[in-house]
Amino acid sequence: MNTAHRSLPVTLQVAQEHGLTAEEYQRLMQILGRTPTFEELGVFSVMWSEHCSYKSSRRLLRQLPTSGPQILQGPGENAGIVEVGDGLAVVFKIESHNHPSFIEPYHGAATGVGGILRDIFTMGARPIASLNSLRFGSLDHPRTPYLVKGVVAGIGGYGNCVGVPTVGGEVYFDAGYNGNILVNAFTLGVVRTDRIFRARAAGAGNPVMYVGSRTGRDGIHGASLLASREFDARSEELRPAVQVGDPFTEKLLIEACLELMQRDLIVAIQDMGAAGLTSSAVEMAGRGGMGILLQLEAVPTREEGITPYELLLSESQERMLLIAKAGCEEEVRAIFSRWDLEACVIGRVTDDGLFRACWHGQEVVRIPVSALTQDAPAYERPATPPADLAARHRLDLTDLPSPSDYGEVLVQLLTSPNLASKEWIYRQYDFLVGSNTVVQPGSDAAIIRLKGTRKGIGLSVDCNSRYCLLDPYRGAQIAVAEAARNLAVSGARPLALSDCLNFGNPEKPEVMWQFQQTIAGMRDACLALDLAVVSGNVSFYNETEGRAIPPTPTVAMVGIVPDVTRHVTQWFKQEGDIIVLLGETKAELGGSEYLAVVHGRVAGAPPALDLSQEKRLQELCFTAAQEGLLASAHDVAEGGLAIALAEACISHPDKAIGARVRLPGGLRPDVLLFSESQSRVLVSVPPAVLPRLQARARAAALPLFILGEVGGSELEVQGYYRFPVAMLQHAWRTALARRLEAVSASGTA
Repeated sequence: MNTAHRSLPVTLQVAQEHGLTAEEYQRLMQILGRTPTFEELGVFSVMWSEHCSYKSSRRLLRQLPTSGPQILQGPGENAGIVEVGDGLAVVFKIESHNHPSFIEPYHGAATGVGGILRDIFTMGARPIASLNSLRFGSLDHPRTPYLVKGVVAGIGGYGNCVGVPTVGGEVYFDAGYNGNILVNAFTLGVVRTDRIFRARAAGAGNPVMYVGSRTGRDGIHGASLLASREFDARSEELRPAVQVGDPFTEKLLIEACLELMQRDLIVAIQDMGAAGLTSSAVEMAGRGGMGILLQLEAVPTREEGITPYELLLSESQERMLLIAKAGCEEEVRAIFSRWDLEACVIGRVTDDGLFRACWHGQEVVRIPVSALTQDAPAYERPATPPADLAARHRLDLTDLPSPSDYGEVLVQLLTSPNLASKEWIYRQYDFLVGSNTVVQPGSDAAIIRLKGTRKGIGLSVDCNSRYCLLDPYRGAQIAVAEAARNLAVSGARPLALSDCLNFGNPEKPEVMWQFQQTIAGMRDACLALDLAVVSGNVSFYNETEGRAIPPTPTVAMVGIVPDVTRHVTQWFKQEGDIIVLLGETKAELGGSEYLAVVHGRVAGAPPALDLSQEKRLQELCFTAAQEGLLASAHDVAEGGLAIALAEACISHPDKAIGARVRLPGGLRPDVLLFSESQSRVLVSVPPAVLPRLQARARAAALPLFILGEVGGSELEVQGYYRFPVAMLQHAWRTALARRLEAVSASGTA
């Protein structure tokens, strides 16, 4: 083989083709004191990309609270870690795979799952549950069914094969995502607190080892490129930048790494994710204040003629980089060999603070690690509210016509894409594998068993992007509050969250204003509710031909259930239980599903949020659940009280049960039924328990209204509508599949 190597010439134009600005190119030449090699240009381009450097967001992200008494690891590592007692901790993170999933939905979504799994087990944790948050375009758009089916198949295909259950999530449809869908993947794992691993290089001379699949040309400039640019009419040409995953190899990699971590053989370990070998080596060196020297010819490859540039930037899947203790190399190789995986030494740790890479004795990269990490560019982008902000908030309810048939409106909402059952989706996921799942998809939060203890872990994911479009500050607050409320009503005390902040082009002042407002809203909600942000991801440039997605700050939250047998689900349980509304309904239809679906408008201010009342409500729900007072509890959210009542009757996996309800007066009927006022929970309790719940509500200064009782085969809201619950359940459960097939059958998909 000819090992001679000559770098391609580097010019400003070549640098700009790599995504660097003229100013950034001048800066890197000042750092190096010379023109970079082609390989160095590639390294700078990925490490200074938006995806890797967070150059438009990291100054603002510092405003978020990230610590607390149970927080063992906040942002800055592969995932966050929260202590849950009994010598255990949970490790979790949510991350985006948006652009790859739009270009190639199956593989984009599948590798998103694979990547987030590696972020978890690289910390020493065994992954035990996954969630996802998905945003698609309008169901009437001809491409939407293809994207939905591909993404769902990719998530199920990878997660099911690797043996980690997908236990919950959320799915929304909005025309704002027609040209740029969102696929946000979350995984949680469990680790002993004395066996946590981090990605921090240490020990000059320690070997750097490559483990897992061989390197190919798939994914060159993949996530780092796709997540740092807008889409245009030529985006389909980027399909080769989407990686292809192998869940069976991932399963072997999980088991091999976890076995390795039971032995005292390694110093640090990191997934080769976005920017591949480059980012994993540089980030480990940066966190540890060390240098790394790589011998690129030692990297295992599956194709002939792969260049040093390609080896550095490939994003081939199912690969890890680890730093072993000197002298332990053969033991590491033996462990991976037992799992039919390669492990080889490709470099060593140095104490010179440099990232160096050699190709058959020729040094092709020599860059200070600090220049690629803490000294990477950071910008304060201009931020300006949209010119039509006041017009967006304009909504006069007196001009809004009242429906003639509220029963017809209920069915219209129940069968609309955002409120219809997502059973067609989650039935394609294995949500029971591992035998930890206590509450499966379909309730407010998933609950998984923490084996070896009495405890459970609650998981929820939330964001109403319509609220965030109208008011990003309040919308972000509501995303945090609702994720926490969904845990509290399920019997879990909220602990901490991971965020996935999906926005358009940060170089546009309106988008940057949305981001600033979102961070401020999340910060204030977290502080009020005693929550910490321990991990996350920023996904910018979610635009196609200049049209940005609605701001979508997705919040994935984790809570602890002290006694897992005391968990609560959202559906009514038994005849004769009393139905109670905690919280107050107000004349708030701004940003509601009712306004959008029935009246075709996205307008008004989102509902107000009193964080003090929200905290009292969550505390009441959590303590009442743990004392066994609640037969059911359900957050009142999109669609308002009418939808919450219907879901409580029809969302049980196996049966439906009716209810007789009389609503309090004082407001116009569509407000009473469909307002999305915050800090409300619908609960059912046995009659004997009602006085205790009333006393707790008085002590917490929370409004409480007795609405009726559970029973019968019909849902009757007196004065408004009456339906057999079996009919409502069938319409609700089948609506999404019918809509997807109808669009596909039209022949335009």
